[in-house]
Amino acid sequence: MSNRDFYEVLGVSRDASERDIKKAYKRLAMKYHPDKNPGDETAAEKFKEVKLAYEILTDDQKRAAYDQYGHAAFEQGGMGGGGGFGGGADFSDIFGDVFGDIFGGGRRGGHSRAQRGADLRYNMELSLEEAVRGVTKEIDVPTYVSCDPCGGSGAKPGSSPQTCGTCHGAGQVQMRQGFFAVQQTCPTCHGRGKIIKDPCDSCHGQGRVQKTKTLSVKIPAGVDTGDRIRLTGEGEAGEFGAPAGDLYVQVHVRDHHIFTRDGNNLYCEVPVSFTMAALGGEVEVPTLDGRVSLKVPTETQTGRMFRMRGKGVQSVRGGGLGDLICKLVVETPVNLSSKQKELLREFEESLGGSAAKKHKPKSEGFFDGVKKFFDDLTS
Repeated sequence: MSNRDFYEVLGVSRDASERDIKKAYKRLAMKYHPDKNPGDETAAEKFKEVKLAYEILTDDQKRAAYDQYGHAAFEQGGMGGGGGFGGGADFSDIFGDVFGDIFGGGRRGGHSRAQRGADLRYNMELSLEEAVRGVTKEIDVPTYVSCDPCGGSGAKPGSSPQTCGTCHGAGQVQMRQGFFAVQQTCPTCHGRGKIIKDPCDSCHGQGRVQKTKTLSVKIPAGVDTGDRIRLTGEGEAGEFGAPAGDLYVQVHVRDHHIFTRDGNNLYCEVPVSFTMAALGGEVEVPTLDGRVSLKVPTETQTGRMFRMRGKGVQSVRGGGLGDLICKLVVETPVNLSSKQKELLREFEESLGGSAAKKHKPKSEGFFDGVKKFFDDLTS
């Protein structure tokens, strides 16, 4: 065994991470590997030294023993006897750890299998009433479903898929390129581990067929635009008996001609006559549960908001009922007769003079502010 410090051999600090150790090893191993230095005994010895340092410093237990006792930890049967770890590993196996992510997995790579079926998306439009109260709808979804005659295996009834003779069911084969050992998808079974010698006549060996299936979807009360309902296993069936994907129902709530929704609250505009706004009264307001009466106070200005508690929406995520917010809009009369116009002029004149500020505080205040604004500009 070399007496050189293993950290010095790899050119790393004593607190180097495993990733830094692997990077240093990869660089030095490629430099001193015998295949790159045929007949060079010095390079071969350096390669063995580098490999030994790598094996110790990437093993937590061995590294801890080395940090405490140095080379003595591995002499005379240390670390479990028999000299432990020296020189027995194949170089290509070690490179599988270092380069596995680059070349497809190395010796740690998993087997490739038939993949789960694709997830599907279905866009569903709902009215506001349906979204608020909940509804059950039937939908038609074009998709792949498991083949009935072969049960999804892809093999003709009475037969079954056979283990691939090339990869022996592993789904991958190991290819050697110089001193690299690279795992690749089996070219015979394409990663499935099995081959179908006698395909099913219905699905032609795919284990699934195209079909439009009808599903009953229960939409819970309180959903809103952007909500998504997941139907597990209702997506595309996977190939060769692999599990099906999921179906996601994407909700879009159509605009309503009266209400606008914001979270759990509903908003609507309620037109009132000029006379009712001035003198007060009552007006019927629509809600999702029917009509209710709203009391309009005297001298109500346009744009005033009234809150009707508990007349909004119960969210699908729980919590209390939202409210209905009503915005009163004073409606200007149209299509007036000559008599009506004359009466309005007389009424407007009655509001003028010294009493104008009393009857029209916002109007008078606005024009006073405008006058001050221009006076300040010219001063």
